[in-house]
Amino acid sequence: MINRVVLVGRLTRDPELRYTPNGIAVVNFGIAVNRPFTNQNGEREADFFNCVAWRKQAENVANYLKKGSQAGIDGRLQSRKYENQEGRRVTVVEVQAESVQFLEPRGSSGGGGGAPQGNQYGAEQNSGQQNQGGSSNLNDDPFGNDGQQIDISDDDLPF
Repeated sequence: MINRVVLVGRLTRDPELRYTPNGIAVVNFGIAVNRPFTNQNGEREADFFNCVAWRKQAENVANYLKKGSQAGIDGRLQSRKYENQEGRRVTVVEVQAESVQFLEPRGSSGGGGGAPQGNQYGAEQNSGQQNQGGSSNLNDDPFGNDGQQIDISDDDLPF
């Protein structure tokens, strides 16, 4: 038998961390996963899944992810049944996340904003150094050579 789920998507709500009476951490969160195709109106639809993580993984999810964060989840499907307040039997299917990968740098918020201006990892650009033209050295083309030949020895090549 195989029960394996792999998802990559964005959290639909902030993770909710709780502890069992025995002190075991458990976190609940939702994830939206875009479908690989568009509908008849040309709009992209998404599927929404409820996820659960346990122990240290639960604490990490609660500490480092928030609504809009992109995450990769590897786990399994698990169903449970309970009776709601109206006396009806409810079946819930959840992803039991065995591994959660954080796919964005800390402080980044769902596709933009949140991270300081700079590179993709939130490091600020070094604007103090400027070349003679007045632009930042980070924007210079390291391979720009005004059409002149570049001498590179075979020892410098990675292959």
